[in-house]
Amino acid sequence: MDASAILDVALSQAFDGRIALVSSFGTESALLLQMAAQIDRSVPVVFLDTGKLFPETLDYRDRLVDQLGLTDIRVVTPASVAIAREDAEGKLWREDADRCCELRKTKPLQSALDGFDAWITGRKRFQSLTRAAVGIFEPASDGRIKVNPLAHWTVDQIAAEFDLRELPHHPLEAYGFLSVGCTTCTAPVAPGEDRRAGRWRGMAKTECGIHMPALAFA
Repeated sequence: MDASAILDVALSQAFDGRIALVSSFGTESALLLQMAAQIDRSVPVVFLDTGKLFPETLDYRDRLVDQLGLTDIRVVTPASVAIAREDAEGKLWREDADRCCELRKTKPLQSALDGFDAWITGRKRFQSLTRAAVGIFEPASDGRIKVNPLAHWTVDQIAAEFDLRELPHHPLEAYGFLSVGCTTCTAPVAPGEDRRAGRWRGMAKTECGIHMPALAFA
């Protein structure tokens, strides 16, 4: 099955009305978003606004939502009480990056996914060594199913499809940002590095915590 067929099965059959697409609106996001929009423009799209994102990412999100005609964008933010209590100065990322991600991403997403049995991600095997075994369907630790329609796609396939579909690129990609997260923990990538090498550079960290390792079955 190709990616569009996988999405169609997930959205229209396996998890009809019980699935969301979680998107960072990053450098590769437009492709998956367009594929989903072509099947159902009303698919719930969850966007985690950590409060530390690049302005370019927010502008790119708005552009894509308008261009693709997506009608259900759910912007999720960290709990203000938790931020005031644990990261009032906004420097937690320096002291405890894992806790910062938990506070600003993992916990907000858990709440946003209430009522859903599955969620769609844009992870691919080529992105990093930690994602080399990503499956098409994965059981998550919370009992939900993660669907990764582009898991088996290559860099060249992604690039070719962007051109074919005339999709706009994230503005920071032109400056070497091949994977874009928070301003505090994202840097450009050097030639030959993993596309996610610029995330948490210099830290003993490669994932925010949303995607914990799980046994893939497809």
